[in-house]
Amino acid sequence: MDSLPEVLIWEILNRVKKTVDRNSLALSCKRFHRLDKENRQFLRVGCGLDPADEALTSLCLRFPNLVRIEITYSGWMSKLGKQLDDHGLFILSNHCPSLTDLTLSYCTFITDVGLRNLTSCYKLSALKLNFTPRITGCGIFSIAVGCKNLTVLHLIRCLNVSSVEWLEYFGKLETLEDLSIRNCRAIGEGDLIKLGHSWRKLKRLQFEVDANYRYMKVYDRLAVDRWQKQWISCDDMLELSLVNCIISPGRGLACVLGKCKNLQKVHLDMCVGVRDCDIISLARESRNLRSISLRVPSDFSLPLLANNTLRLTDESLKALAENCSHLESVRISFADGEFPSLSSFSLNGILVLVRMCPVRELSLDHVYSFNDMGLEALCSASYLESLELVRCQEISDDGLQLVSQFPQLQNLRLSKCLGITDDGLKLLVDTYKLESLVVEDCPQISERGVHGAARAISFRQDLSWMY
Repeated sequence: MDSLPEVLIWEILNRVKKTVDRNSLALSCKRFHRLDKENRQFLRVGCGLDPADEALTSLCLRFPNLVRIEITYSGWMSKLGKQLDDHGLFILSNHCPSLTDLTLSYCTFITDVGLRNLTSCYKLSALKLNFTPRITGCGIFSIAVGCKNLTVLHLIRCLNVSSVEWLEYFGKLETLEDLSIRNCRAIGEGDLIKLGHSWRKLKRLQFEVDANYRYMKVYDRLAVDRWQKQWISCDDMLELSLVNCIISPGRGLACVLGKCKNLQKVHLDMCVGVRDCDIISLARESRNLRSISLRVPSDFSLPLLANNTLRLTDESLKALAENCSHLESVRISFADGEFPSLSSFSLNGILVLVRMCPVRELSLDHVYSFNDMGLEALCSASYLESLELVRCQEISDDGLQLVSQFPQLQNLRLSKCLGITDDGLKLLVDTYKLESLVVEDCPQISERGVHGAARAISFRQDLSWMY
């Protein structure tokens, strides 16, 4: 080992991903210890950091070239010692000159003062905050002003961060490329317009509203009418994820759906107010779309959208099929409580999409319109490699047996399907056609019935969902 060049040892160290293995390797000899000290770029600490300031200082001095640091206090209790506070972030800013990526999770003692300490980290390009309840919009604003290279900002359950000057300031900078705002109760869909020209640079947007908090509040038509229209294009947007959002015609996020020319991946989960015209605009503008996930809400009781047509139809699927020739992944789901007669998409609409696009992954959840005839039609799906059927109660053994005729299928997942038994899998047993088979919570399928049906098998049965 002494004769090995340092470049080769660095390559070996970089291939050891687990921290415990990396530590063991560093203790094997002085040379490895020295090179690991110089080479270590990632550090993850949390509840074991006690006393916090002294331990963090020691680690920073030992590893002077840290680039990415994750501090998480998930499961923390007072008996585990004091959490890292604002002074801890001061230590990071002084001892980690190469820091570019910082994640703080469940750090309940860190305030806006701590974030201001980070403004001296001039190379910081990614900041991710998960449940940091003492941080407000003022702290985020100080980061926006001090960290000019910030391109990634994730805010998750930051309950006291409101949409004040920091959104407008980032809009003027036009530096953000990845913005994730999830369950931050003080930030609403209408506030995102404050990003201004920064929409042009965004490559990834994830916006999720706390559904439980939303339904506790009273929304009226006037509140949504105050949302501004979005006139700025989103040409650089590659991924868009909206969860529990209100899509108001011609305002707010509805404008964004038709302005993403290079969009590749879209996820619309329980977004109330999405109409056929929104999906049609998306399909016509985003011709490079490769993945779409639609989870349709079943609660249409919100009074502010009572006058709108809320049901998506096959027209949306037809537009996707005609315009998105690169579409490879399709996920369609209906929320719990959806009645079979009210399902938005027909069997024919789904099959048109699969026939006209090179769909490799198809996931259907609570889609009552999909039945044995649908599985028969998929026998000609020449691109389909992965199929996921969840709570599709119109499927029987006769339809499932047709899976053995799918030309390219490698992965199959069945979950909470009541109409299929061991007989449906018999034609797959010992053929090893499938690379993987996952069966979860299907009451009439036994562990013995899946044996030999694929090279890799995962079986679980928890029937509590039925009661």
